[in-house]
Amino acid sequence: MTDPDVRASIMRATYEALCEHGYTALTAQDIADRTDKSKSLLFYHYDSKEDLLADFLEYLFERFEERAAETRALPPVERLAAFVDWFLYGPGEDDRQSFHVAMLELRTQAPYNDRFREKLRKSDDQLREILEEILRDGLEADEFREHDPEETAALLIAAFDGARIRQLTSGRDAYLRQVRAATATWVFDDLLAEGASFPADRDPSTLPGIDQQHRLAGDLGDDDRPDSDERDCE
Repeated sequence: MTDPDVRASIMRATYEALCEHGYTALTAQDIADRTDKSKSLLFYHYDSKEDLLADFLEYLFERFEERAAETRALPPVERLAAFVDWFLYGPGEDDRQSFHVAMLELRTQAPYNDRFREKLRKSDDQLREILEEILRDGLEADEFREHDPEETAALLIAAFDGARIRQLTSGRDAYLRQVRAATATWVFDDLLAEGASFPADRDPSTLPGIDQQHRLAGDLGDDDRPDSDERDCE
């Protein structure tokens, strides 16, 4: 794909179609219907639906990495809070939830699809590296007590990922708030140095600035095309 605008348009369409139809029922025509391209032109750029969805995963990782880079000038505790907000979002965050639903759809295919599994492993490595960097920077800034960043990152991501999946599959928003509060009490209280505090009670859905930098679902849903439907799945 040489034209980034064409790729972005197809990625937005893929996101919308995946949210609406799910992986099993998703067709290339569903995606083409959300672009100005025919199904045949869509396959000019991709050999198959699997190729397209593999690139969709790659695109999501690229955007997340860009957003994470935008927070690097913030203090480590603020970066940690922004990372937590991405997983443990507040009630009414439909765009955030839509993104995670789309990712969950693709994760369920990974045990049967080597390409998806490879992409998702890359995503896991990326998330851990971002969080490990935050934790190491916190150590250097004396905001965090001594700990093993690799082990801490693995524990936190497992907890957040599990909480999010349970919320998506059970529909219980309160579960994310409970996990956020418990993490602040049982993990961050020991992690943070004296004088530092984690904003456990803030509502991620009301935050300006750094929270906006993590709205990947908004990035995918915003379309400058005339007469765009700008669909969001829930």
